[in-house]
Amino acid sequence: MPLPGQFTPEYFCKGETGRWHLAVRINLALQGGGAHGAFTWGVLDRLLEEQEVEVVGITGTSAGALNGAAFKSGMVHGGRSGAKAALDGLWKRMGAVGDMRFNHWLTRFDAVAWAGAMEALMPFSPLESLSQAVSPYHYGPFYKNPLREVVEQFNFAGVCSGEGPELFICATCVRSGKIRIFEGDEISTDAILASACLPELFQAVEIEDPETGRLEAYWDGGYTGNPALFPLFREGLPGDVVIVNINPLEREEIPKTPQQIRNRVNEISFNSSLLRELRAISFVQRLLTDGTLERGRMKQVRVHMIADDDLMTQLSATTKLIPVPQILARLKQAGRDAAEGFLSRQRQNLGVRSSVDLPAMFS
Repeated sequence: MPLPGQFTPEYFCKGETGRWHLAVRINLALQGGGAHGAFTWGVLDRLLEEQEVEVVGITGTSAGALNGAAFKSGMVHGGRSGAKAALDGLWKRMGAVGDMRFNHWLTRFDAVAWAGAMEALMPFSPLESLSQAVSPYHYGPFYKNPLREVVEQFNFAGVCSGEGPELFICATCVRSGKIRIFEGDEISTDAILASACLPELFQAVEIEDPETGRLEAYWDGGYTGNPALFPLFREGLPGDVVIVNINPLEREEIPKTPQQIRNRVNEISFNSSLLRELRAISFVQRLLTDGTLERGRMKQVRVHMIADDDLMTQLSATTKLIPVPQILARLKQAGRDAAEGFLSRQRQNLGVRSSVDLPAMFS
């Protein structure tokens, strides 16, 4: 925290009571990862208990978009307790989803053990085999996105409000392959569904492009920004970006089975855009540090990360598609524990310096 007399916009915040207080202002970058997004639920649940931490901006993709929307709508209408309740409601609805594609009958079993046994016995999971043989367009008039009922229950007056943290939702344009960022009134049920649209499972979500008036089809934002960090660099937002990472950056063991290979390819693909942006941040910060780039011309960004790679490497792409209460509760607690560990180790770095060693990451 700053010394007396050093109060800056990074620290001085207006609380729920309307009074100004000392708190470090941060941005959140929330990755996607299906049911593993319950880890982020736990992280946010713990951060909301930290009165000296104020979330000012959120960028989210897929499950990160759902978490971000719940967080913001809850904050707008009920402050920190409202955000906790909105997140709880979101994941209660997610746990009741009966088709991601056919996991509704798994709820009576230990889903983690079932998924592990399935992967050990089969070269491909039934979900993967099905996705290779059947397109989501083959369902014709019977097709239904199972997430629609979950997302439609958001209070979009809060999600799109000018109050509370700024929210950015990432999706990928199918035609151009470019990222699209939805914010403000652009955020809708379809925008969030687009951000979470895995093309093997769901039909592309069509949304009108406000500049051309043309309907564009969108897929999961993870292909181009998981999540996108650049919206957080705009003026008025703080320099600290806390990334909640749910796709392991590294795995020690070389994947050998078809299932392991496919899982690792999935992780690498959905981390690639994040790593590109982090490399760019590292480059700019080095130019600012050595004086090659004049300070003030580019934003000084401080990067932090909350993750539990030990847990995530035990899970796989299969468990991302199994939003049953046993897994969600385990992931939520893991998220709370990871946030607690981060705060105990790195709280003093917030607003001061990066806690992620970017040069070492890319050396």
